[in-house]
Amino acid sequence: MNDIARKPIPTGIRWVGGFTAAVLVAQLGLNQPLQTSAAPQGMLSFQLATTGEGAAAIVESWGTSFWAETSLWSGFLFAALYTTLLILLTNHLLVDRPGVRERKTGQWVRGLFVVAGLAHVTEYSVLLANLDAPSDRLSLAATLLALTNYTALLMGIAGLVVIRAARRHPLHPPGARESAR
Repeated sequence: MNDIARKPIPTGIRWVGGFTAAVLVAQLGLNQPLQTSAAPQGMLSFQLATTGEGAAAIVESWGTSFWAETSLWSGFLFAALYTTLLILLTNHLLVDRPGVRERKTGQWVRGLFVVAGLAHVTEYSVLLANLDAPSDRLSLAATLLALTNYTALLMGIAGLVVIRAARRHPLHPPGARESAR
């Protein structure tokens, strides 16, 4: 049996994972100066502002938009990296899952990760536009895109758990229990 748990993670996945982690750490660092009383969660507060008034208050509390713009621009790289990482990981986890159901689930999972990445990129484009002139329309669009991104990511990760939990073979082959006695 080709057991994926005993195989090392391929070098490509490790490299992409390392770059993704490095950009995530950088994003967390960029978020620190964005945490204000109007935006206690930094960029996340801006993403979920929903109204132009709320977004304007957050942008005003930041003073300069340097950190916000830097965070948003690096978010494009982060989206590309985590989408690539999750698709590579999905492919790796499907290596020993030849069943039709697992393959179909894998297609859906990869699709969800692509949707998450595209929603992330679109959301950050909207947020960049919302920095200059916050509006209700842009703020609501950014919030809906953020929720789409997070939902697709969670559903995709749940799909990976389902793929790995599916058993092709019983834990104990027929007759194994009788011979053990």
